[in-house]
Amino acid sequence: MKLYLILFWIFAKIGTFTLGGGYAMLPLIERELVDKGGWMDRKEFLDSVAVAQAAPGIMAINVAILAGYKIKRFPGSVVASLGAALPSFIIILLIALFFRDFQSNPVVQRVFMGVRPAVVALIAVPVFSLAKTAGITLKTAWFPVLCALAVWLMKVSPVYIVLAAGIGGFFYMRRKRRTR
Repeated sequence: MKLYLILFWIFAKIGTFTLGGGYAMLPLIERELVDKGGWMDRKEFLDSVAVAQAAPGIMAINVAILAGYKIKRFPGSVVASLGAALPSFIIILLIALFFRDFQSNPVVQRVFMGVRPAVVALIAVPVFSLAKTAGITLKTAWFPVLCALAVWLMKVSPVYIVLAAGIGGFFYMRRKRRTR
């Protein structure tokens, strides 16, 4: 029972105090699950992030489900996902109730303008950390950059990028195994 409470608290704490969504949460989740808890190693964490990104839904919730399942199977996944989702749900509910009254307040507008650059930094840090863990180097960085530009400039659906990457990865690994 204590492990369930710990699992819930880890994800609730991260979900409450992290701005910027799933990518901003990743370093905190990694520190809690890999460094402090020792429930996953870095490769397992990276793999769970890759699966969470490929799965439909909110990435932070997907990571919570995968981590909870690894630690305490199905009940762990339920507890971890509730811990990750409840704080956001409650905060959004409170904002929805009171935001209309404050949205035109100049102080509130300035706060939101000030938070934007911090959110960009909170997202950039885990992206570079994940790239390093995934083995992306200056030599191989062209591929994710090309994919991002295709989505942004050419309006290519990310679904096609993910499908092409999955198919390409399958054939790459198949070819690599044959050459061994």
